[in-house]
Amino acid sequence: MDDHGRIVEVNARAGVLLGRPPGDLLGLDAHDALHRGEHGEPVPRSRCVLREPLVTRGTTQGDREWLARGDGSVLPVSWLVTACRLGDDGPGILLLFHETGPPVSAGRGPTCLAASMTELDRLALLAETTTTLTSSLDVAETLRQLVRLVVPLLADWVVIDLLTEEGGVSRAAVVHYENGGLVHHEHLEGPMPPVARGSTMPLSRALRGVTATIASPETYEVEPDSAVAVAQRRLFRATGMHSASIAPIRGVREVVGALTLGRAERPGAFTTSDLLLVEDIARRAGLALDNARLYERQRRVAETMQRHLLPQLPHVPGLEMTARYLPAPDASQVGGDWYDAFPLPGGATGLVIGDVVGHDLEAASGMAQICNMLRAYAGELDEPPSKIVERLDQAVTRMVEAAMATVVFARVERADGRWLLRWTNAGHPPPLLVEPDGRTGYLADAGGLLLGTDIMAAREDAAVVLPPDSTLLLYTDGLIESPSRSLDEGMADLSRYAASLARHPLDGMCDALIGRTRPADNDDDVALLALRIPG
Repeated sequence: MDDHGRIVEVNARAGVLLGRPPGDLLGLDAHDALHRGEHGEPVPRSRCVLREPLVTRGTTQGDREWLARGDGSVLPVSWLVTACRLGDDGPGILLLFHETGPPVSAGRGPTCLAASMTELDRLALLAETTTTLTSSLDVAETLRQLVRLVVPLLADWVVIDLLTEEGGVSRAAVVHYENGGLVHHEHLEGPMPPVARGSTMPLSRALRGVTATIASPETYEVEPDSAVAVAQRRLFRATGMHSASIAPIRGVREVVGALTLGRAERPGAFTTSDLLLVEDIARRAGLALDNARLYERQRRVAETMQRHLLPQLPHVPGLEMTARYLPAPDASQVGGDWYDAFPLPGGATGLVIGDVVGHDLEAASGMAQICNMLRAYAGELDEPPSKIVERLDQAVTRMVEAAMATVVFARVERADGRWLLRWTNAGHPPPLLVEPDGRTGYLADAGGLLLGTDIMAAREDAAVVLPPDSTLLLYTDGLIESPSRSLDEGMADLSRYAASLARHPLDGMCDALIGRTRPADNDDDVALLALRIPG
Protein backbone atom coordinates (compact mmCIF):
# COMPACT_ATOMS: atom_id res chain seq x y z
CA MET A 1 0.00 0.00 0.00
CA ASP A 2 1.07 3.63 -0.45
CA ASP A 3 1.36 6.01 2.49
CA HIS A 4 -2.38 6.77 2.19
CA GLY A 5 -3.27 3.11 2.65
CA ARG A 6 -4.26 2.56 -1.00
CA ILE A 7 -3.36 -0.78 -2.58
CA VAL A 8 -0.71 -0.38 -5.30
CA GLU A 9 0.45 -3.99 -5.79
CA VAL A 10 -1.03 -7.45 -5.15
CA ASN A 11 0.73 -10.74 -5.87
CA ALA A 12 -1.04 -13.72 -7.42
CA ARG A 13 -1.17 -15.75 -4.21
CA ALA A 14 -2.94 -12.93 -2.36
CA GLY A 15 -5.51 -12.80 -5.14
CA VAL A 16 -6.16 -16.54 -4.75
CA LEU A 17 -6.55 -16.31 -0.96
CA LEU A 18 -8.87 -13.32 -1.22
CA GLY A 19 -10.87 -14.78 -4.11
CA ARG A 20 -10.41 -11.61 -6.18
CA PRO A 21 -8.44 -10.78 -9.33
CA PRO A 22 -5.42 -8.75 -8.12
CA GLY A 23 -6.19 -5.96 -10.58
CA ASP A 24 -9.61 -5.38 -9.01
CA LEU A 25 -7.96 -4.38 -5.72
CA LEU A 26 -5.59 -1.77 -7.12
CA GLY A 27 -6.37 1.77 -6.00
CA LEU A 28 -8.74 0.67 -3.22
CA ASP A 29 -8.31 1.71 0.41
CA ALA A 30 -6.94 -1.47 2.03
CA HIS A 31 -8.80 -0.96 5.31
CA ASP A 32 -12.19 -0.27 3.71
CA ALA A 33 -11.85 -3.01 1.10
CA LEU A 34 -10.36 -5.83 3.19
CA HIS A 35 -10.32 -5.39 6.97
CA ARG A 36 -13.32 -6.96 8.74
CA GLY A 37 -14.36 -8.25 12.12
CA GLU A 38 -14.92 -11.90 12.91
CA HIS A 39 -18.50 -11.83 11.62
CA GLY A 40 -17.81 -9.75 8.50
CA GLU A 41 -18.64 -6.41 10.10
CA PRO A 42 -16.56 -3.31 9.23
CA VAL A 43 -13.80 -2.44 11.69
CA PRO A 44 -13.70 1.18 12.92
CA ARG A 45 -10.72 2.88 11.31
CA SER A 46 -9.57 4.10 14.71
CA ARG A 47 -9.22 0.42 15.77
CA CYS A 48 -7.34 -0.74 12.67
CA VAL A 49 -4.07 -2.37 13.77
CA LEU A 50 -3.05 -2.78 10.12
CA ARG A 51 -2.66 1.00 9.78
CA GLU A 52 -0.24 1.42 12.69
CA PRO A 53 2.93 1.37 10.52
CA LEU A 54 1.50 4.27 8.51
CA VAL A 55 2.05 6.36 11.63
CA THR A 56 5.01 4.69 13.35
CA ARG A 57 6.95 3.68 10.19
CA GLY A 58 7.78 0.46 12.05
CA THR A 59 6.61 -3.15 12.04
CA THR A 60 3.67 -4.86 13.76
CA GLN A 61 2.24 -8.37 13.59
CA GLY A 62 -0.56 -10.57 14.91
CA ASP A 63 -2.39 -13.85 14.40
CA ARG A 64 -6.05 -12.91 14.75
CA GLU A 65 -7.55 -10.69 12.02
CA TRP A 66 -10.07 -11.27 9.23
CA LEU A 67 -9.95 -10.15 5.59
CA ALA A 68 -12.94 -9.87 3.26
CA ARG A 69 -13.05 -12.26 0.30
CA GLY A 70 -14.73 -11.71 -3.04
CA ASP A 71 -17.59 -14.13 -2.25
CA GLY A 72 -18.62 -12.26 0.92
CA SER A 73 -16.91 -14.67 3.33
CA VAL A 74 -14.08 -13.66 5.68
CA LEU A 75 -10.64 -15.25 5.84
CA PRO A 76 -8.90 -15.63 9.24
CA VAL A 77 -5.23 -14.70 8.86
CA SER A 78 -1.93 -14.26 10.64
CA TRP A 79 -0.25 -11.12 9.41
CA LEU A 80 2.75 -8.82 9.49
CA VAL A 81 2.75 -5.18 8.41
CA THR A 82 5.96 -3.20 7.95
CA ALA A 83 6.99 0.15 6.56
CA CYS A 84 8.86 0.09 3.23
CA ARG A 85 9.78 2.24 0.26
CA LEU A 86 7.96 2.06 -3.08
CA GLY A 87 10.90 2.92 -5.28
CA ASP A 88 10.67 6.47 -6.56
CA ASP A 89 7.09 6.77 -5.30
CA GLY A 90 8.19 7.29 -1.70
CA PRO A 91 7.19 5.55 1.53
CA GLY A 92 4.62 2.78 1.73
CA ILE A 93 3.65 -0.29 3.76
CA LEU A 94 3.81 -4.01 3.04
CA LEU A 95 1.19 -6.48 4.31
CA LEU A 96 2.19 -10.15 4.48
CA PHE A 97 -0.45 -12.68 5.53
CA HIS A 98 -1.30 -16.39 5.47
CA GLU A 99 -4.54 -18.17 6.21
CA THR A 100 -5.02 -19.73 9.64
CA GLY A 101 -8.28 -21.48 8.86
CA PRO A 102 -10.88 -21.93 6.12
CA PRO A 103 -13.05 -18.95 5.03
CA VAL A 104 -16.24 -18.54 7.04
CA SER A 105 -19.56 -17.01 6.04
CA ALA A 106 -20.00 -13.39 7.10
CA GLY A 107 -23.09 -11.93 8.68
CA ARG A 108 -23.68 -14.77 11.14
CA GLY A 109 -22.72 -12.81 14.21
CA PRO A 110 -24.07 -13.12 17.75
CA THR A 111 -27.72 -12.29 18.40
CA CYS A 112 -26.76 -9.07 20.20
CA LEU A 113 -23.74 -7.71 18.39
CA ALA A 114 -23.76 -4.43 20.32
CA ALA A 115 -23.73 -6.32 23.61
CA SER A 116 -20.75 -8.41 22.43
CA MET A 117 -18.74 -5.29 21.62
CA THR A 118 -16.31 -4.17 24.29
CA GLU A 119 -16.75 -0.73 25.76
CA LEU A 120 -13.65 0.35 23.85
CA ASP A 121 -15.16 -0.94 20.59
CA ARG A 122 -18.37 0.99 21.26
CA LEU A 123 -16.47 4.18 22.03
CA ALA A 124 -14.33 3.68 18.91
CA LEU A 125 -17.47 3.27 16.78
CA LEU A 126 -19.06 6.41 18.23
CA ALA A 127 -15.82 8.37 17.78
CA GLU A 128 -15.56 7.24 14.16
CA THR A 129 -19.22 8.14 13.63
CA THR A 130 -18.61 11.67 14.88
CA THR A 131 -15.40 12.12 12.89
CA THR A 132 -16.78 10.63 9.68
CA LEU A 133 -20.17 12.33 9.64
CA THR A 134 -18.85 15.79 10.49
CA SER A 135 -16.20 15.63 7.76
CA SER A 136 -18.72 16.59 5.05
CA LEU A 137 -21.29 19.36 4.65
CA ASP A 138 -23.09 17.49 1.87
CA VAL A 139 -26.33 15.77 2.93
CA ALA A 140 -26.03 12.91 0.41
CA GLU A 141 -22.44 12.15 1.44
CA THR A 142 -23.39 12.23 5.13
CA LEU A 143 -26.17 9.70 4.50
CA ARG A 144 -23.82 7.45 2.51
CA GLN A 145 -21.28 7.45 5.34
CA LEU A 146 -23.99 6.77 7.93
CA VAL A 147 -25.12 3.70 6.00
CA ARG A 148 -21.55 2.44 5.74
CA LEU A 149 -21.01 2.81 9.48
CA VAL A 150 -24.03 0.79 10.66
CA VAL A 151 -24.41 -1.92 7.99
CA PRO A 152 -23.52 -4.74 8.39
CA LEU A 153 -22.01 -3.98 11.79
CA LEU A 154 -25.37 -3.61 13.57
CA ALA A 155 -27.96 -4.73 11.02
CA ASP A 156 -28.47 -5.95 7.46
CA TRP A 157 -31.09 -3.30 6.59
CA VAL A 158 -30.92 0.47 7.13
CA VAL A 159 -33.76 2.89 6.39
CA ILE A 160 -33.38 6.67 6.71
CA ASP A 161 -36.46 8.92 6.71
CA LEU A 162 -35.90 12.69 6.60
CA LEU A 163 -38.29 15.55 7.36
CA THR A 164 -38.34 17.99 4.44
CA GLU A 165 -38.20 21.77 4.70
CA GLU A 166 -41.84 21.83 3.51
CA GLY A 167 -42.92 19.71 6.48
CA GLY A 168 -43.24 16.40 4.65
CA VAL A 169 -41.36 13.13 5.00
CA SER A 170 -39.00 11.59 2.45
CA ARG A 171 -37.62 8.05 2.63
CA ALA A 172 -34.08 9.01 1.63
CA ALA A 173 -32.40 5.60 1.79
CA VAL A 174 -33.34 1.92 1.97
CA VAL A 175 -30.15 -0.17 1.85
CA HIS A 176 -29.58 -3.92 2.28
CA TYR A 177 -26.33 -5.78 2.88
CA GLU A 178 -26.19 -8.48 0.19
CA ASN A 179 -23.31 -10.77 -0.84
CA GLY A 180 -20.71 -8.60 0.83
CA GLY A 181 -21.98 -5.30 -0.58
CA LEU A 182 -24.54 -2.56 -0.04
CA VAL A 183 -27.57 -2.56 -2.37
CA HIS A 184 -29.97 0.41 -2.61
CA HIS A 185 -33.63 -0.51 -3.02
CA GLU A 186 -34.82 2.62 -4.79
CA HIS A 187 -38.34 1.25 -5.32
CA LEU A 188 -38.84 1.51 -1.56
CA GLU A 189 -37.55 5.10 -1.38
CA GLY A 190 -39.36 8.35 -2.08
CA PRO A 191 -42.11 10.55 -0.56
CA MET A 192 -43.82 9.31 2.58
CA PRO A 193 -47.18 10.24 4.18
CA PRO A 194 -47.04 13.19 6.59
CA VAL A 195 -46.32 12.61 10.28
CA ALA A 196 -49.49 11.84 12.22
CA ARG A 197 -49.50 13.85 15.44
CA GLY A 198 -51.69 11.41 17.30
CA SER A 199 -50.03 8.19 16.16
CA THR A 200 -48.44 5.96 18.80
CA MET A 201 -46.55 3.82 16.28
CA PRO A 202 -42.71 3.74 16.57
CA LEU A 203 -41.80 5.59 13.35
CA SER A 204 -44.33 8.37 13.92
CA ARG A 205 -43.07 8.82 17.47
CA ALA A 206 -39.45 8.88 16.27
CA LEU A 207 -40.23 11.49 13.59
CA ARG A 208 -41.80 13.64 16.30
CA GLY A 209 -38.63 13.22 18.37
CA VAL A 210 -40.42 11.35 21.16
CA THR A 211 -38.37 8.20 21.74
CA ALA A 212 -36.43 5.30 20.27
CA THR A 213 -38.24 1.97 20.04
CA ILE A 214 -37.68 -1.67 19.13
CA ALA A 215 -40.28 -2.88 16.62
CA SER A 216 -41.24 -6.11 14.88
CA PRO A 217 -43.66 -7.06 12.08
CA GLU A 218 -46.30 -7.70 14.74
CA THR A 219 -46.02 -4.05 15.80
CA TYR A 220 -47.50 -2.98 12.46
CA GLU A 221 -49.93 -5.87 11.95
CA VAL A 222 -52.46 -4.23 14.27
CA GLU A 223 -55.05 -1.77 12.93
CA PRO A 224 -52.94 1.10 11.53
CA ASP A 225 -53.53 4.49 13.11
CA SER A 226 -51.95 6.51 10.28
CA ALA A 227 -50.77 6.35 6.68
CA VAL A 228 -47.18 6.17 7.98
CA ALA A 229 -48.08 2.95 9.81
CA VAL A 230 -49.45 1.48 6.57
CA ALA A 231 -46.16 2.36 4.81
CA GLN A 232 -44.20 0.72 7.61
CA ARG A 233 -46.25 -2.47 7.34
CA ARG A 234 -45.36 -2.62 3.63
CA LEU A 235 -41.69 -2.04 4.48
CA PHE A 236 -41.52 -4.93 6.94
CA ARG A 237 -43.21 -7.24 4.44
CA ALA A 238 -40.96 -6.17 1.55
CA THR A 239 -37.69 -6.45 3.48
CA GLY A 240 -38.45 -9.48 5.65
CA MET A 241 -37.17 -7.72 8.76
CA HIS A 242 -38.01 -9.63 11.93
CA SER A 243 -36.65 -6.97 14.29
CA ALA A 244 -35.95 -3.25 13.94
CA SER A 245 -34.54 -0.47 16.05
CA ILE A 246 -36.11 2.93 15.25
CA ALA A 247 -34.50 6.09 16.66
CA PRO A 248 -35.12 9.80 16.09
CA ILE A 249 -32.42 11.78 14.30
CA ARG A 250 -32.35 15.04 16.28
CA GLY A 251 -30.61 18.21 15.18
CA VAL A 252 -29.70 21.17 17.38
CA ARG A 253 -33.07 22.88 17.07
CA GLU A 254 -35.44 20.30 15.67
CA VAL A 255 -35.95 16.70 14.62
CA VAL A 256 -34.28 15.93 11.29
CA GLY A 257 -35.70 12.45 10.67
CA ALA A 258 -35.55 8.84 11.87
CA LEU A 259 -33.04 6.00 11.59
CA THR A 260 -34.34 2.43 11.26
CA LEU A 261 -31.94 -0.52 11.52
CA GLY A 262 -33.45 -3.90 10.66
CA ARG A 263 -32.45 -7.54 10.86
CA ALA A 264 -33.74 -10.05 8.35
CA GLU A 265 -31.05 -12.66 7.66
CA ARG A 266 -29.25 -12.06 10.95
CA PRO A 267 -30.84 -14.00 13.83
CA GLY A 268 -31.80 -12.46 17.15
CA ALA A 269 -33.92 -9.44 17.93
CA PHE A 270 -32.55 -6.05 18.90
CA THR A 271 -32.03 -5.57 22.61
CA THR A 272 -32.01 -2.56 24.90
CA SER A 273 -28.22 -2.49 24.69
CA ASP A 274 -28.44 -2.34 20.89
CA LEU A 275 -31.08 0.38 21.07
CA LEU A 276 -28.96 2.65 23.28
CA LEU A 277 -26.07 2.40 20.82
CA VAL A 278 -28.33 3.06 17.80
CA GLU A 279 -29.85 6.08 19.59
CA ASP A 280 -26.37 7.49 20.25
CA ILE A 281 -25.38 7.02 16.60
CA ALA A 282 -28.63 8.69 15.45
CA ARG A 283 -27.93 11.65 17.74
CA ARG A 284 -24.52 12.19 16.16
CA ALA A 285 -26.01 11.79 12.69
CA GLY A 286 -28.60 14.45 13.55
CA LEU A 287 -25.94 17.03 14.40
CA ALA A 288 -24.07 16.30 11.16
CA LEU A 289 -27.23 16.43 9.01
CA ASP A 290 -28.39 19.62 10.71
CA ASN A 291 -25.08 21.32 9.93
CA ALA A 292 -25.15 20.07 6.34
CA ARG A 293 -28.70 21.32 5.83
CA LEU A 294 -27.94 24.74 7.30
CA TYR A 295 -24.91 25.03 5.03
CA GLU A 296 -26.85 23.99 1.93
CA ARG A 297 -29.64 26.42 2.82
CA GLN A 298 -27.16 29.31 3.09
CA ARG A 299 -25.50 28.30 -0.16
CA ARG A 300 -28.83 28.17 -2.00
CA VAL A 301 -29.79 31.62 -0.72
CA ALA A 302 -26.47 33.09 -1.79
CA GLU A 303 -26.46 31.36 -5.17
CA THR A 304 -30.06 32.37 -5.88
CA MET A 305 -29.30 35.96 -4.95
CA GLN A 306 -26.21 35.90 -7.11
CA ARG A 307 -28.03 34.50 -10.14
CA HIS A 308 -30.86 37.01 -9.79
CA LEU A 309 -28.37 39.87 -9.67
CA LEU A 310 -26.78 38.84 -12.95
CA PRO A 311 -28.35 41.01 -15.65
CA GLN A 312 -30.20 40.49 -18.88
CA LEU A 313 -27.79 41.58 -21.58
CA PRO A 314 -28.88 44.64 -23.59
CA HIS A 315 -29.54 44.54 -27.33
CA VAL A 316 -26.86 46.54 -29.14
CA PRO A 317 -27.46 46.93 -32.89
CA GLY A 318 -24.66 45.25 -34.82
CA LEU A 319 -23.10 43.50 -31.81
CA GLU A 320 -23.61 39.92 -30.72
CA MET A 321 -23.29 39.38 -26.98
CA THR A 322 -23.65 36.38 -24.64
CA ALA A 323 -22.63 35.39 -21.12
CA ARG A 324 -22.24 32.35 -18.90
CA TYR A 325 -22.17 31.83 -15.13
CA LEU A 326 -21.36 28.53 -13.39
CA PRO A 327 -21.17 28.02 -9.60
CA ALA A 328 -18.35 26.06 -7.99
CA PRO A 329 -18.34 22.42 -9.24
CA ASP A 330 -18.90 20.79 -5.86
CA ALA A 331 -21.64 23.30 -4.96
CA SER A 332 -19.85 23.90 -1.65
CA GLN A 333 -18.83 27.49 -2.28
CA VAL A 334 -20.58 30.63 -3.44
CA GLY A 335 -18.40 33.32 -4.91
CA GLY A 336 -18.56 36.93 -5.92
CA ASP A 337 -18.08 36.57 -9.69
CA TRP A 338 -20.27 38.70 -11.91
CA TYR A 339 -20.64 40.12 -15.40
CA ASP A 340 -22.63 43.13 -16.57
CA ALA A 341 -23.42 45.10 -19.72
CA PHE A 342 -25.49 48.29 -19.97
CA PRO A 343 -25.93 51.42 -22.14
CA LEU A 344 -23.76 54.45 -21.37
CA PRO A 345 -24.30 58.16 -22.06
CA GLY A 346 -23.45 59.03 -25.65
CA GLY A 347 -24.49 55.69 -27.13
CA ALA A 348 -21.60 53.53 -25.94
CA THR A 349 -22.10 50.21 -24.13
CA GLY A 350 -20.45 49.40 -20.80
CA LEU A 351 -18.90 45.95 -20.27
CA VAL A 352 -17.97 44.62 -16.83
CA ILE A 353 -16.37 41.46 -15.50
CA GLY A 354 -15.53 41.27 -11.80
CA ASP A 355 -14.75 39.07 -8.83
CA VAL A 356 -15.18 39.94 -5.15
CA VAL A 357 -12.64 38.14 -2.97
CA GLY A 358 -14.17 35.27 -0.98
CA HIS A 359 -16.49 32.31 -1.31
CA ASP A 360 -19.45 32.93 0.95
CA LEU A 361 -22.59 34.98 1.40
CA GLU A 362 -20.53 38.09 2.22
CA ALA A 363 -18.76 37.83 -1.14
CA ALA A 364 -22.08 37.60 -2.99
CA SER A 365 -23.43 40.53 -0.96
CA GLY A 366 -20.31 42.60 -1.69
CA MET A 367 -20.65 41.76 -5.37
CA ALA A 368 -24.20 43.14 -5.39
CA GLN A 369 -23.13 46.43 -3.84
CA ILE A 370 -20.11 46.94 -6.10
CA CYS A 371 -22.07 45.98 -9.21
CA ASN A 372 -24.81 48.51 -8.45
CA MET A 373 -22.36 51.31 -7.55
CA LEU A 374 -20.44 50.79 -10.79
CA ARG A 375 -23.66 50.96 -12.81
CA ALA A 376 -24.66 54.15 -11.01
CA TYR A 377 -21.33 55.94 -11.52
CA ALA A 378 -21.01 54.85 -15.15
CA GLY A 379 -24.59 55.87 -15.96
CA GLU A 380 -24.33 59.35 -14.45
CA LEU A 381 -20.77 60.34 -15.36
CA ASP A 382 -19.64 60.65 -18.96
CA GLU A 383 -16.00 59.95 -18.07
CA PRO A 384 -13.30 57.49 -19.18
CA PRO A 385 -13.35 54.02 -17.58
CA SER A 386 -10.32 54.84 -15.40
CA LYS A 387 -12.11 57.76 -13.70
CA ILE A 388 -15.24 55.68 -13.10
CA VAL A 389 -13.17 52.92 -11.44
CA GLU A 390 -11.25 55.46 -9.34
CA ARG A 391 -14.55 56.73 -7.93
CA LEU A 392 -15.72 53.16 -7.41
CA ASP A 393 -12.53 52.31 -5.50
CA GLN A 394 -13.10 55.24 -3.15
CA ALA A 395 -16.66 54.08 -2.52
CA VAL A 396 -15.60 50.48 -1.88
CA THR A 397 -13.21 51.54 0.89
CA ARG A 398 -16.12 53.33 2.60
CA MET A 399 -18.41 50.29 2.59
CA VAL A 400 -19.53 49.11 6.04
CA GLU A 401 -18.32 45.59 5.26
CA ALA A 402 -15.04 46.30 3.49
CA ALA A 403 -14.54 44.17 0.37
CA MET A 404 -11.72 43.61 -2.07
CA ALA A 405 -12.47 42.95 -5.70
CA THR A 406 -10.96 42.78 -9.15
CA VAL A 407 -12.77 44.26 -12.12
CA VAL A 408 -12.38 45.14 -15.78
CA PHE A 409 -14.59 48.03 -16.88
CA ALA A 410 -14.74 48.77 -20.60
CA ARG A 411 -16.79 50.80 -23.03
CA VAL A 412 -17.34 49.74 -26.62
CA GLU A 413 -18.67 52.13 -29.26
CA ARG A 414 -18.77 52.66 -32.98
CA ALA A 415 -16.59 55.53 -34.22
CA ASP A 416 -15.68 56.39 -37.83
CA GLY A 417 -17.04 53.07 -39.07
CA ARG A 418 -14.96 51.03 -36.62
CA TRP A 419 -15.66 49.47 -33.24
CA LEU A 420 -13.45 50.93 -30.50
CA LEU A 421 -12.85 49.40 -27.08
CA ARG A 422 -11.55 51.51 -24.19
CA TRP A 423 -10.92 49.88 -20.83
CA THR A 424 -9.20 49.91 -17.46
CA ASN A 425 -8.24 46.92 -15.34
CA ALA A 426 -8.23 46.74 -11.52
CA GLY A 427 -6.22 43.59 -10.79
CA HIS A 428 -8.29 41.26 -12.98
CA PRO A 429 -7.13 38.68 -15.59
CA PRO A 430 -6.80 40.56 -18.92
CA PRO A 431 -9.47 40.28 -21.62
CA LEU A 432 -8.67 38.06 -24.60
CA LEU A 433 -9.15 39.26 -28.17
CA VAL A 434 -9.63 36.49 -30.74
CA GLU A 435 -9.36 37.47 -34.41
CA PRO A 436 -11.25 35.53 -37.10
CA ASP A 437 -8.04 34.01 -38.52
CA GLY A 438 -7.21 32.47 -35.11
CA ARG A 439 -4.70 35.05 -33.93
CA THR A 440 -5.16 35.89 -30.24
CA GLY A 441 -3.83 38.48 -27.84
CA TYR A 442 -4.40 39.42 -24.23
CA LEU A 443 -5.29 43.08 -23.62
CA ALA A 444 -2.79 43.47 -20.78
CA ASP A 445 -2.49 47.28 -20.77
CA ALA A 446 -4.08 49.69 -18.28
CA GLY A 447 -3.51 47.38 -15.31
CA GLY A 448 -3.81 48.64 -11.74
CA LEU A 449 -4.41 47.60 -8.16
CA LEU A 450 -7.55 45.71 -7.22
CA LEU A 451 -10.36 47.58 -5.48
CA GLY A 452 -10.52 47.98 -1.72
CA THR A 453 -6.79 48.23 -0.89
CA ASP A 454 -7.20 51.81 0.41
CA ILE A 455 -4.23 52.81 -1.78
CA MET A 456 -5.43 55.55 -4.08
CA ALA A 457 -3.32 55.65 -7.24
CA ALA A 458 -4.13 57.11 -10.64
CA ARG A 459 -5.54 54.54 -13.02
CA GLU A 460 -4.91 54.33 -16.76
CA ASP A 461 -7.02 53.74 -19.84
CA ALA A 462 -6.12 51.71 -22.89
CA ALA A 463 -7.84 51.51 -26.27
CA VAL A 464 -7.89 49.15 -29.23
CA VAL A 465 -9.81 48.89 -32.48
CA LEU A 466 -11.74 45.62 -32.60
CA PRO A 467 -11.31 43.94 -36.02
CA PRO A 468 -14.39 42.78 -37.95
CA ASP A 469 -15.58 39.27 -36.98
CA SER A 470 -13.32 39.27 -33.91
CA THR A 471 -14.42 38.01 -30.49
CA LEU A 472 -13.74 39.68 -27.14
CA LEU A 473 -13.71 37.44 -24.05
CA LEU A 474 -13.95 38.79 -20.51
CA TYR A 475 -13.74 36.05 -17.86
CA THR A 476 -13.01 35.38 -14.18
CA ASP A 477 -10.08 33.37 -12.87
CA GLY A 478 -12.19 30.27 -12.23
CA LEU A 479 -11.92 29.58 -15.98
CA ILE A 480 -8.12 29.33 -15.97
CA GLU A 481 -6.83 28.94 -12.41
CA SER A 482 -5.95 25.60 -10.86
CA PRO A 483 -3.90 24.44 -7.85
CA SER A 484 -2.11 21.95 -10.12
CA ARG A 485 -0.81 24.38 -12.75
CA SER A 486 0.44 27.94 -13.12
CA LEU A 487 -1.73 30.86 -14.15
CA ASP A 488 0.39 31.27 -17.29
CA GLU A 489 -0.45 27.70 -18.32
CA GLY A 490 -4.16 28.36 -17.79
CA MET A 491 -4.01 31.52 -19.90
CA ALA A 492 -2.10 29.68 -22.63
CA ASP A 493 -4.77 26.96 -22.72
CA LEU A 494 -7.54 29.53 -22.97
CA SER A 495 -5.76 31.32 -25.81
CA ARG A 496 -5.13 28.08 -27.72
CA TYR A 497 -8.68 26.75 -27.36
CA ALA A 498 -10.21 30.12 -28.21
CA ALA A 499 -8.12 30.31 -31.39
CA SER A 500 -9.43 26.92 -32.51
CA LEU A 501 -13.02 28.13 -31.98
CA ALA A 502 -12.61 31.55 -33.59
CA ARG A 503 -15.22 30.94 -36.31
CA HIS A 504 -17.71 29.00 -34.19
CA PRO A 505 -21.05 30.61 -33.33
CA LEU A 506 -20.64 32.68 -30.17
CA ASP A 507 -22.87 30.55 -27.92
CA GLY A 508 -21.17 27.34 -29.01
CA MET A 509 -17.77 28.94 -28.55
CA CYS A 510 -18.56 29.88 -24.93
CA ASP A 511 -19.91 26.44 -24.05
CA ALA A 512 -16.90 24.70 -25.61
CA LEU A 513 -14.44 27.02 -23.85
CA ILE A 514 -15.94 26.34 -20.43
CA GLY A 515 -16.05 22.61 -21.10
CA ARG A 516 -12.44 22.38 -22.31
CA THR A 517 -10.64 25.11 -20.37
CA ARG A 518 -12.16 24.99 -16.89
CA PRO A 519 -9.78 22.86 -14.75
CA ALA A 520 -11.12 19.63 -13.30
CA ASP A 521 -9.81 20.61 -9.84
CA ASN A 522 -11.29 24.10 -10.04
CA ASP A 523 -12.93 25.13 -6.76
CA ASP A 524 -14.24 28.52 -7.89
CA ASP A 525 -17.22 29.80 -9.80
CA VAL A 526 -16.89 31.13 -13.35
CA ALA A 527 -18.30 34.15 -15.13
CA LEU A 528 -17.75 34.71 -18.86
CA LEU A 529 -18.87 37.64 -21.04
CA ALA A 530 -18.30 37.37 -24.80
CA LEU A 531 -18.72 39.97 -27.56
CA ARG A 532 -18.66 39.32 -31.34
CA ILE A 533 -17.89 42.24 -33.67
CA PRO A 534 -19.87 42.30 -36.93
CA GLY A 535 -18.14 41.64 -40.25
